[in-house]
Parts: sequence; C-alpha cells; structure tokens
Amino acid sequence: MIKRLWLLAILSIISIGAHAQMEDPVKWTSKIEKISDTEYKLYLDAVIEGEWHMYSQFTPDNGSLPMEFIYNNAENNYEPQGKATESEYKTQYNDVFEVDEYYFEKEAHFTHVIHLTNPNTENIQLEISYQACTNVCISFNKFFVFDLKTLTTKEVTNFEAYSKDANNNSTSADDTTKETTVEKTDERGLWKIFILSFLGGFAAILTPCVFPMIPMTVSFFTKQSKSRAKGIKNAIIYGISIIVIYVVLGLLVTKIFGADSLNALSTNVIFNVVFFIILLIFATSFLGAFEIMLPNSWANKIDRQADRGGLIGIFFMAMALAIVSFSCTGPIVGTLLVEAASKGGIAPLIGMLGFSLALALPFMLFAMFPGWLQSLPRSGGWMNSVKVSLGFLELALALKFLSNADLVLQLKWLQREVFIALWIAIFATWALYLFGKIKLPHDSDVQKISVGRAYLGILVAAFTIYMIPGLWGAPLKILSGLTPPSTYAESPKGFGGGSQTAVELPEGAKEGPNGIVVFTDYEKGMTYAKEVGKPVFLDFTGHACVNCRKMEDHVWPDPKILPIMQNDVVLISLYVDDKKPLPESEQYISETTGKKIKTIGNKWSDFQIEKYQANAQPYYIILDHDGNNLNSPIGYTPDVDEYAAWIESGLSKFSK
Repeated sequence: MIKRLWLLAILSIISIGAHAQMEDPVKWTSKIEKISDTEYKLYLDAVIEGEWHMYSQFTPDNGSLPMEFIYNNAENNYEPQGKATESEYKTQYNDVFEVDEYYFEKEAHFTHVIHLTNPNTENIQLEISYQACTNVCISFNKFFVFDLKTLTTKEVTNFEAYSKDANNNSTSADDTTKETTVEKTDERGLWKIFILSFLGGFAAILTPCVFPMIPMTVSFFTKQSKSRAKGIKNAIIYGISIIVIYVVLGLLVTKIFGADSLNALSTNVIFNVVFFIILLIFATSFLGAFEIMLPNSWANKIDRQADRGGLIGIFFMAMALAIVSFSCTGPIVGTLLVEAASKGGIAPLIGMLGFSLALALPFMLFAMFPGWLQSLPRSGGWMNSVKVSLGFLELALALKFLSNADLVLQLKWLQREVFIALWIAIFATWALYLFGKIKLPHDSDVQKISVGRAYLGILVAAFTIYMIPGLWGAPLKILSGLTPPSTYAESPKGFGGGSQTAVELPEGAKEGPNGIVVFTDYEKGMTYAKEVGKPVFLDFTGHACVNCRKMEDHVWPDPKILPIMQNDVVLISLYVDDKKPLPESEQYISETTGKKIKTIGNKWSDFQIEKYQANAQPYYIILDHDGNNLNSPIGYTPDVDEYAAWIESGLSKFSK
C-alpha cells in the first residue's frame, strides 16, 4: 500500500511539472464533407483512453466545464448551424453540487453543419476546448483547419502559427487571445499557489513543532545507518515520504470537490463564511489561545509502525512528523488548502507539493551535509514569534473571505473603509508585537529584539502606514483584489468627494470604477448604445472576482484605456454572482442547464453560458447594436498594450 501511495504521488508530481507538455488522453480524427455550394459538414471523432472521460457541450452549469466549439474565422465568412450534434453521452448525478453531469467514455462523435456567407472563404478554423478527467481534470485545446478547396483537414498547433504560414483567411492576433490569455492566467495562478505554499512550508519549519525535529531526525539517520551513504539515502526517502503524504492530501481534496468545481467556491456565500470561521480558528490557535491537536492515539499507533524499520518504517516516521507537528502545520496547511480550493483546478495539488517540498528539503539537505547543523540557530522563544506572526497573517486573510460573502450579498457590512480599518488594526498590533510592546500567551520575556525581528517590524509598520490613506479614498493598488473596490465604500469618491460636481447619468446607469458610466442591465445598456451611436463594451464580472478588480484598478485607469472606456463605448457590467432575487414573473427554467433562474446573477450567468459558452470572469466582448461580436471575447489580460490592441481591433470594425 505504501509503495502504491509513493507511486501515485510521484506520478502526480511528474504530471504537474510536465502539464504543458502532457500527452492528451483523447485522440481526434476529423474530416469534411461538401453538402452544397454553401454548406459543409464537419466530422470529429474522439477516442478516449482508459479511465479518462470527457464532458459534453451540454453538461449543466455548476458542474464541470463543458466542451466548446470555437470558430475563429467565422465572422463575415460562415455561420455554424446551432451547436454540434453529439453521439450519446452518459449521465451521472454529482452529490456534492447537486447536478447531473454529461460525459463521454471510450469514444465520442460530433458533426456540425456550416453555412457559408462568403463564397471566397478558403478554410474553416475550429478550436475545440475540453477537459479530460480521471483522478484530476486537465484542460486541452485542439486546433483544426478544414480546407474548403481540397476538402482536407489538418491539426495545427495554434492558429497564430498557422496564419504566419498561410496567406488566406488567417486569424488576426485577437482570435488567439482568448486561449493564450487563459493559459497564461492559469500558469501564473498555479505558480503563485506553488510559491506561496513553498513559503508556507518554510514558515512551518521555523515553528516550535518542526524546527527542533530537524537535528533529532538527521542525527537518528546518521547514527542508525551503517554508512553515511545509507544515512543520506534514508533521509532522502524520509523527505520523499513527507512529500507523498501532503501531495496525497492535495489529491484527496481535488478528488472530493472536483478539479473544476472548486473555483465555484470563490463566490459561494456559505463556503466563504465557513472559510472565514476556519481561518479565524486557526489564527486564534496560532496567537496562543489554544492548540489544535490530533488524538494522541494516532501518534502512538504511527510510532509503533515506525519501529518496524525499512522503507515502511521510514514512511511512518514521516507520518508521525505530520501528526506530531499538526498543531503548527495544520493551520498553515488548512489555510493553503482553503486558498487553493478557491482557485480551483489542480491548485490544491500544487499547493501541497510546494508546502511539502519546503518542509522536506531541510531534512534531506542536513543529512547530506551534517556539518551544517552547527549553523542552525538554537531553539527558543523566536519560534513562538514566528507562530504568532502567522496568526496575524491568517486573521487578515480570514477577513478577505468574510468580505467576499459581504460583497456577493451586497450587505455593506464590510465596506472598503471598515475593511481597511480592520487590516490597519491587525497589522499595527502585529508591528507592536514584533517591537516587543505586546506579549501574548506562550511568549517569553523580551529584553531585546533581534535584528531580523526589527526589520520585519519596520516592514509591517510601513505597510500599516501605507494603508492609512486608503481610509480617505487612496487606491492602494498593492492591495488590488484584496480590499473591497472603491465603489463599495461609504464614500465612493473618497473623503470630501461629495463636493465634486455631480455627473448626469443616463436612466438605468450608475457611476462605476474610475468614474466610468456603467449599466448593469443588458437591455438598458443596449438601448442607450443605439441612442448615442456607440459600440457596447460587455463585461461579465462578479462582486467577489479578484481578477476583475485587478483589471479595473490596474488596466482600466491607464491613459491608453480610460479615455476609450469613458467616451467611446457604452459599458455594460453584468454581475454573475448578484444574489438579488428576480421578480417572480421574470424567473424561468434555463434551456441550457435545466435549472430555475431565480436571481439576477443566475440570469447573467445563464446568459453568458448560453450565448458565449463560457462561465469565467472577467470576460469581455465588444458588440455592435445587434449584439454581434466585433472581435473575439477576451478574459483576464493584465498587459495594457495587449488589452488596448484588443479594444482597437473591435472598435475598428464598428459602423453606426
């Protein structure tokens, strides 16, 4: 069993490192048939390996992400007739999210009829976005070019590379933006989770539950082994065992919740409140009120197994470390899993890999170089200071989850000024603690503080001072996405902003971020756009969407973007997590998901899925007055130049 766990974790680690190059378990073949001079039929056949499965285009909302057929050069060339026809799929009820999920096993077949509107069209460029799932779900994209002259097909790496080699109806740069942006965003998010988790593992090493174990464990391996080489080997196995234990934990979290359903938690009120309570308990424990301990019987049983020696004995020694040190590592692991769960996908797996790698490295390195043990600082009161510092950080993070719930419900209990004031209080108290002005339980008497503690105190104090102007409306761009937006404040225009000249707003509009006039109803915004003769900038967003706030705080205010948003387009922002109920007469059953649409957020989420086959935010589209796309939709794009080029590509195609 232990060997199987090792193999599972090691294979998972390898798959994470090679994710971008991972072989797709779905093999595709394609062909095209000419029906008439203006109609063609596309055939796509998929063979799905082993235990893998792939989700249908029609799998309901709030479950796994559906397959998408995206035609990158359709505009002004051809029209896909409805959605692609699928072979029979299987249905399975998901107990956790209470939806039926539609999926394919072994094989799947698709056909799609295309009607030409431009007789000079030379090819059809199809991107299929889908997920292949087994223990975890992994997203893939396949790119096919169907040649209408020769009736042949070919699979290409991407359309951007293809367009460089073909002088025909090639796609423009904005046609590949969506896929590129999603990949970059996912990659950045996973790297962020890995780095934060690695730092969390490093912080766990410095706690009183783990740090004293390093010399004890390394000495055990060097003394009990017949040779130095054997001692190093055992220590490495011990380190790998630590990684296995925590990576398997990440696998379990991903498996239980579902790799692609985890990100739905970020806007779920109940989960955000539960996360707040969990982190509040962890923070209180770290501050010294009590200790979170696993049952002693667990540790005793594991210790007895560790006495068996050999590979299994070393594995149980690692498990004993995980149990004995739980009062220090448990809150860190719990916090990392909560944060990773809100990101979705394989983030919990990545998080546990980063944490366990940092935790295991010292044991392996000091076994290889035992002389380094002499350079380790002595155990002492400084370790409790590390623990308390983590408590302050967890307390601040807990407020973020409570803020998410407040934003979604629009209760205005934790508006921007209140949130910032609470953070100022937390970090100011932490600074006073670091400077030795405050003493908490389990702290020893501080006669003088170390240089490192003084530097950290200065850094925390400086951060506290930085936040103070935020109480009067300063943007605090470093905290973008963490604090509530400036529009969700007691004084949205900042202290004294009420004396500024009021902006006359169109009926149904309000003043949005950066002073941009915004509509939150699609029909009203479209009507106004027709009246003023401007294109529509459609923004699918969310009250608790972190990346949406980052775009509004960092990209929209840029001189290349802001004048366009204020003067050249009509902004319609649709909040997919708005919990305000629809009038009874406007509630309906979704044709796409079969669920009853009860809230405003449900309505806009259903609209996004039905019309654009997407459910991620932010999601931007530039439209004409008939609701037609002027360019390909785009997601989170922090690069200002790339975002500006995308906007210009849409505006250039608008005609009144």
